[in-house]
Formats: sequence, structure tokens, C-alpha cells
Amino acid sequence: MITNVVKNSSFGVGIRGLGAYLPDKVITNYDLAKSIDTSDEWIKSKIGVHERRRADDSETLAHMATEAGRRALENSGVKAEDIDLIILARVDPDHIDPSTSFKVQHNLGAINAGAFDAVVGGCPGSVYALSIGTSFVASGGCKNVLVIGGDIISRNLINWDDRETCCFFGDGVGAAVLSRVSRGKGIQSYLMEVDGSRYDVCIIPAGGLQMPIVDEIVNDAKLRYLNMNNRAVWDFANTVLPESITRVAKESDIEVKDIDMVISHQANINIIRNSLEKVGLNMNKTHTTIEKYGNTGGASTFITLAEAVEEERVKPGDKVAIVSFGAGLAWAGMLLVWNDRKDFV
Repeated sequence: MITNVVKNSSFGVGIRGLGAYLPDKVITNYDLAKSIDTSDEWIKSKIGVHERRRADDSETLAHMATEAGRRALENSGVKAEDIDLIILARVDPDHIDPSTSFKVQHNLGAINAGAFDAVVGGCPGSVYALSIGTSFVASGGCKNVLVIGGDIISRNLINWDDRETCCFFGDGVGAAVLSRVSRGKGIQSYLMEVDGSRYDVCIIPAGGLQMPIVDEIVNDAKLRYLNMNNRAVWDFANTVLPESITRVAKESDIEVKDIDMVISHQANINIIRNSLEKVGLNMNKTHTTIEKYGNTGGASTFITLAEAVEEERVKPGDKVAIVSFGAGLAWAGMLLVWNDRKDFV
């Protein structure tokens, strides 16, 4: 268990800019119902998704991550050459080696940045990476860190004949620029946790050293694609999501009722609704994008936060909790005070 309060003798850490990239192609619930046993009504009521995006065959993760990163840089006002580190949270890379983040670094022209891929499970990955990036800035080792998260989930990770998984997910990538802010501003606390005893609850069995992909596995969708125990994930998420909100508030020395906005991983609208109810918050204290984009994995919190800021649902001075959960089973949370541009140093 990692729970940190972000303190530094001379500066704090804040999110300076946000960006997102979503493919143009829209897949509606009606489209899915043409090929699998489902309906628009079932998906909306059980999950909350109306439609999702799917990447074109020509799009790569590096391309999508570059576009999200470029938009975050433009939003932040930070030049690519002033980025010290790029962290890419993803599941499925463009190549096994080298890291996809290296290509993104080149594409952006971030010539002074180091880079690495953070593989910590798709859905909680971005908040994990955001916490790691925060540590690099808080330590004084970096001034500006670009964190990018997301996947082309539709291509290699999902069986589109499996109603238990394919109805949930969509493609997308989000990004955030972390920079130094005035002391006491910005990110107040974060947590990163995992329960490895539930390693198999949400898993892609084949493709690693334990089960290399050979001819007989190529034709076995049960092994090649994501396998998810939906009931176990439901029970897990409805426990750790409200607990994460409560804990980051406590670590930041505020009460839950003082939180202005909760940005949750967009896995299921009913999980979000139940979790907020458990901690005594109304749905007007959150912003959702699941209806338009589905579960975009690690990208979902970045995409949702970027939209909330753009629509001025998050304003300078607001206390924002960011929470996520997923494979591992892992979860992560963060509490920050949204910054005005004048706060960055």
C-alpha cells in the first residue's frame, strides 16, 4: 500500500494542461446488437454506454498518444523541449520492444525528455502513472512531466463476439502535463494499491511467458482476449471506489463533503452512482463520459477530467478527487486543488 501526502519545502505539483484523442469512428449499441445477443436498452441500463469509439486500422497507439500529448502541451503552454519525462500508461504496445513512449517522445519533439512505458493494468494505469509523475516533480528531479494513458482496446484485447466484455469498451488516449506550483497548491495526496490475490479476476491469459501465443491459442478467443468476472469486478469496484474517495480526502485533511468534483474511472455508470451515494455525494458532484465513449481504460479519467475542465465544471480552487480501479485487482486515487495558471512556477 502506498499513500502519500505531497509536500515539498519549496513547491507543490499541479496539473498544468490536459489533452485527449478519440478516434472518429462511432460504434453504437445498435451496431453491436446486429452481431451479438444484446440491445441498446440492456447496455444503457446495465452499463451506461450509448456509444463508443473504435480506432481505424491505420491508427497506432503511438499516433493516438502523440495527438493526446500534443493537445495537453498546447493546453498547458509548455513547449515539448521543456518536458523532462514522458510516462505512457498502456496495456498493448505497438511493439514488444522498444517502448512505445520512445516513439511518442520523437513525434512530439521532446528532445530533452526521458521516457518509459508504465504497465500497471489498463484502467487504473493513468492514475498510477500520474502519481509516479507527481513523485518525480515533487522530488525536484523534474520540472515538467507528460503523463499519457490509454489503449487501442478494440484491436487485440477484446473479443467482439463476447457480450460480457465488448459492450463496455472503447478506444481513446488522454494526457496531462504535471508542473511545479506554489507550495501547498495542486495535488494534495495520492494512493496506489493492489490485491494480487485476485490476479485472475480480470485477465488476458495468453501472450506472456506463462502462455506464449502458438497456433492453437490464436484460434481460442477465451485465451487471447480479456476475460472478466463481471460480478467480482462489480463487488470490488463498489468497495474500493468509495473507500478511495474517503481516504484521499482524509489524507488531504478535508471532509468528503468538501470535495467539489469526483472524476471516476468510467467503467459503469451504476458503480459511479452507488459509490457517490455511499460517501454522501450527489451525482452533480461528478462528470461522466461513459455514455459517449464507453470504458476507455486508462484514458477514461484524463478524458473525463479534460472535458469537465473545458466545460468549466472544474474551476480554479475546486477540490477534485480522481479515482480509478481495474485489473490486478488494483486501484488508485488522488486529491488535488485545481490551479489557476498564475500558481505555476
